[in-house]
Amino acid sequence: MPRLSLSLLALLTLTACVEEPVEATPETGAMAFAEDCAACHGPDARGNGPAAAGLPVTPPDLTTLSARNGGIYPRDYVLSTIDGYVRGEHVSGVMPEFGAGDMGPMVMVEEDGLATPIPARLLALSMYIESLQR
Repeated sequence: MPRLSLSLLALLTLTACVEEPVEATPETGAMAFAEDCAACHGPDARGNGPAAAGLPVTPPDLTTLSARNGGIYPRDYVLSTIDGYVRGEHVSGVMPEFGAGDMGPMVMVEEDGLATPIPARLLALSMYIESLQR
């Protein structure tokens, strides 16, 4: 009987060490948006945040990204802009490169049979912005 108790205790200890899988959802993206983006882009993502008035460039209306892209949400563009990997002239130098900080653990996103690791917080932000498209 003591051997069974030790085995059970070891199993419970190992289970406690395993991280819960991370999920990127529009809900977790909404929290990240409120923390990192709403000051400039506004709580409604239309570019009217309280800090927008003091910026050299007006933050864009993020609810029209799909409309400005032929009705297709430009996920890769959004990911790279938030991350800071690709920045065109249209992106003001005041927008932080969020990829330089901790964007959380990686999640695998599969597309066309290829899996790409993307930071969970970054993916969640993009999913949330996609949910706001009008």
